[in-house]
Amino acid sequence: METLGRKDGWEGVRAVVAGFGASGYAAADNLTHLGASVTVLAESASAAQLEQAELLEILGATVRLHAGATHQLPDDVDLVVTSPGFRPDAPLLVQARDRGIPVWGEVELAWRLRDPDAPAPWLCVTGTNGKTTTVQMLDSILRAAGLRSVAAGNVGLPLTEAVMDPEPYDVIAVELSSFQLHYVSTMAAESAAVLNFAEDHLDWYDGATAMEDYAADKGRIYQGVERACVYNVADPTTEELVRRADVVEGARAIGFTLGVPSVGMVGLVDDLLVDRAFIDERQSSAAELCAISDLASPAPHFVANALAAAALARAHGISQAAVREGLRGFRPDGHRIAVVAERDGITWVDDSKATNPHAAQSSLLAYEPVVWVAGGLAKGASFDELVLKAADRLRAVVLIGRDRAVIAEALARHAPDVPVIEVSAGETGPVDGADLMGRVVGAAAEVARAGDTVLLAPGCASMDQFTDYAARGDAFAAAVRAATDQD
Repeated sequence: METLGRKDGWEGVRAVVAGFGASGYAAADNLTHLGASVTVLAESASAAQLEQAELLEILGATVRLHAGATHQLPDDVDLVVTSPGFRPDAPLLVQARDRGIPVWGEVELAWRLRDPDAPAPWLCVTGTNGKTTTVQMLDSILRAAGLRSVAAGNVGLPLTEAVMDPEPYDVIAVELSSFQLHYVSTMAAESAAVLNFAEDHLDWYDGATAMEDYAADKGRIYQGVERACVYNVADPTTEELVRRADVVEGARAIGFTLGVPSVGMVGLVDDLLVDRAFIDERQSSAAELCAISDLASPAPHFVANALAAAALARAHGISQAAVREGLRGFRPDGHRIAVVAERDGITWVDDSKATNPHAAQSSLLAYEPVVWVAGGLAKGASFDELVLKAADRLRAVVLIGRDRAVIAEALARHAPDVPVIEVSAGETGPVDGADLMGRVVGAAAEVARAGDTVLLAPGCASMDQFTDYAARGDAFAAAVRAATDQD
């Protein structure tokens, strides 16, 4: 199994696919087409997934989608391909390790299924926050350069679909979560970036070494890098992960900074994004990539994402002109620092994608003064550092969600003079998101003044009250438009 690749014979290989999300279906589908004997195990399924299961069964796979299906690993298994949602201590994976059966993630499977004759290079991005935006910026730049590119992995196309596409890609912009990186072993990116590192997912990384384990998984993205390890100058952990990595000889460490860049970095000079890493004259000058005004947002974290994307693109040989064109043409997905409305001098911003304190902090530091809407599932995270850094710009805070008390306690400790309004809902049963956000917007409107920004940057996951962060953002935006009479 250790050397099995795309052009090897998969007939007779007995593979279990754990989980049936987008990556699980892609893994099962492609393994079936390669001739493997595939069994899919998942605890539940949506209507769409039941239809996919029927298709796989027609192709010869066995699909078990019911409560308890993942508790016992079948006999006679050669390989387990796991969803990133499965923790390492999940019974199925523990049983596999105890029996000496390899456990791969879908990312590892995709890496092994690349065409050995013409493998598209991977430009990979991870970090606590900003991964999706950076990868989409990178894909926009690569396309502007005339390359056939795709955003894949934790965003966009599952990687097995990308590498098995009949029309090969020139390059793949890959977003990787720590969960996905935990299950890779042979993947080696052409270039890779760790954008930042902050407390998150501590409910997945259990125990006293949770942060160390989380960092170690992030650092896996640098292993075997061929050209550039891109790191955040303002975040020492990212540079330390580069130092620890075993890379190909000649690979360079490239920093990105919101300050003036040193040699070997990309950064800012006045209002320009510039390159002092990939030009011959880098000892004495810098090359202009674009202006901050070319970007969809001047928010510092958005500019930092653009610099990281530019560094990865430049490492791949992309021209300055294509970098500028790609960044100028990029617009972020919904629920990322999206202005919903402006009325009576108050700006309403939806950043529902800010699902941990680090992301919320980045948003808060981009605006002043702020009425902050926050709360949800904290996932074991602390809000003390965020409140300490943002306290002086908070007009008021409106709290929702199951773990709102965690934020309220941090505010009481470090910003006791900031008014806090709690908007409760039935967290133990179905929540009327429209009603909840209507009351949230009403509460925010009561305290906001001309010149303020009302910012939904929850710092928490949404599943206690909403289907996902997008549903939360949609409910907020709808309530704002209703309250401000804007269609």
